[in-house]
Amino acid sequence: MSVASGLDGILEPLSRCLDTESARRIVDFQVGRPVQERIDALAELANEGTLSDTERSEYEALINAADFISILKLKARLNLDSNIQ
Repeated sequence: MSVASGLDGILEPLSRCLDTESARRIVDFQVGRPVQERIDALAELANEGTLSDTERSEYEALINAADFISILKLKARLNLDSNIQ
């Protein structure tokens, strides 16, 4: 099983558990400014090739979380769209 299909297998049923308000809140979710600034700073260090091992772990965790949230937002949006029709 690929990572993408594994995530889809988890998030698709989860997204169907959301009521309309919860789905809208997920779709509207934005990362807070301090977190985004940290991601940007770590990205700059990564581009320069100067991340420490600790910073690399932090950066990877943040990117993985952002990917997870993006997929959940997509599932929530699709759920809302299907409820409208």
